[in-house]
Amino acid sequence: MVNNPPEPEMGRPRRGVFARFLDLVEWLGNLLPHPVTLFALICVLVLLLSGVAGYFEWQVADPRPEGAKGRAADGMVRALSLLNPEGLRRIGQGLVTNYTSFAPLGTVLVAILGVGVAERSGLLGAAIRALVLGAPRNLLTAVVVFAAVLSNTASEMGYVVLIPLAAVVFHSVGRNPLVGLAAAFAGVSGGYSANLLIGTVDPLLSGITTEAARMIDESYAQGSPNEILPTANYYFMCASTFLITALGTFVTTKIVEPKLGAYDPSRAEEGIEDSTKGMGALSAKERRGLKLAGVTVLLMLLALAATALPENGWFRDPAENETLVQDLRPLLKSVVALIFVFFVIPGIVYGRVTGSMRNDRDVIEGMSKAMSSMGLYMVLVFFAAQFVAFFKWTNLGTITAIVGADLLQEWNLTGPLVFIPFILICCFVNLMLGSASAQWAVTAPIFVPMLMTIGYSPQVIQAAYRIGDSTTNVITPMMSYFGLILAYAMRYDRKLGIGTLVATMIPYSIFYLVGWVILFYLWVFGLGLPVGPGTPTYYAP
Repeated sequence: MVNNPPEPEMGRPRRGVFARFLDLVEWLGNLLPHPVTLFALICVLVLLLSGVAGYFEWQVADPRPEGAKGRAADGMVRALSLLNPEGLRRIGQGLVTNYTSFAPLGTVLVAILGVGVAERSGLLGAAIRALVLGAPRNLLTAVVVFAAVLSNTASEMGYVVLIPLAAVVFHSVGRNPLVGLAAAFAGVSGGYSANLLIGTVDPLLSGITTEAARMIDESYAQGSPNEILPTANYYFMCASTFLITALGTFVTTKIVEPKLGAYDPSRAEEGIEDSTKGMGALSAKERRGLKLAGVTVLLMLLALAATALPENGWFRDPAENETLVQDLRPLLKSVVALIFVFFVIPGIVYGRVTGSMRNDRDVIEGMSKAMSSMGLYMVLVFFAAQFVAFFKWTNLGTITAIVGADLLQEWNLTGPLVFIPFILICCFVNLMLGSASAQWAVTAPIFVPMLMTIGYSPQVIQAAYRIGDSTTNVITPMMSYFGLILAYAMRYDRKLGIGTLVATMIPYSIFYLVGWVILFYLWVFGLGLPVGPGTPTYYAP
């Protein structure tokens, strides 16, 4: 029996077109299975498709030059079936190594260990509160959006701490708390891919991009000179931080705040006024802990500079290179280890000062708790890794890339304008599949090889994807924290629903998308700037 979209009950006024559209989006999204189940089904689909492709002998001409690694002698790329004895043996022998060698797995888990210590000690929450609570009134909105963008480094911290805190702060200065909530939500979720710091999402995405790029170029292997590093989009993401802050501030003050109007306490949850009084203030111990943690970070940065900047520095490449970025490649490849260290040591210092971490057991507990929160991710990655491997083994990824690239050339969409439909596709997919890792694991094996084939580097392709992934986060009920944000909002307005929340956030989504696309084209094609340290804009097949 097929469930139909919900209809309004008899006697009730019909809902508006927009509200009904949101109902439809939510209904369609709910039809999708769990992301883990979705990946398992996709793996089965790839196996079945490989059988069909192998039976009908699908093949395309290989665009790579003669003598290129992996190119067949006759210059053809053929689909290979995994539904035969040889294929089944390959699956059985590679199931474990597909998982353990999947690039994003180890990098994300190592980084999250450090973040877990800083979160368990209370350092991350205290730093966010200090930044927001200490902001001047005339800069409050900008500081909230800016802090929200930076909070992405700490994964869940922005959703759990900053968004409700922003509502309380706005309420305390006489402004509508829902405005503060919207501004923080726009920064945390809409600006998900912008930051001044390298966070856990950067090694996750770069690892998936590396695996996708290997489908047509084996030189993009992990540990090779061409490996996509976590810093691949760093320059562009830094610039995006200030763009998102400016656009978020503008939309909040000029559109959202006038639309929401004055706060009506009568619509709030009972007891909300008492529960928010005095909330968020830093204690003397917390302030002292933040100061000493800040001093620790400064000393660590000085030590890092002393080991990286001199010509004979430990983090310099002993080989003679043409540029400073090439010389510092060992440092750039150590980013995940540095994330771990730069969260663990200041976290321990802060914990010792405030008493939140008294011994090694507390440190280990922080790491353990962080790892326990990654259980779902580790399950999802198992199936994502199999999908990527199957797609590569069968040559379906390569064939799709070549056919797609040929179509783009026929339609004359090989120029920079090709990124507009790509970004819009990512926006649409994000409405239905809210997980950044799940979405990129599905789309990267298709679009990275395709756009590389027409001459664009995987680093630039990843930067464009991150625009589409971020901008629709705030308007999709499929985003994992959307229900939590709705619950926060309903504390201040009991009658507020999904439609109201999405309608409030749509201006952010539109302004972010348009502004970010303009910045992308200006940055990459107008000024010709690299999206990250040592990253090329173009790829020569």
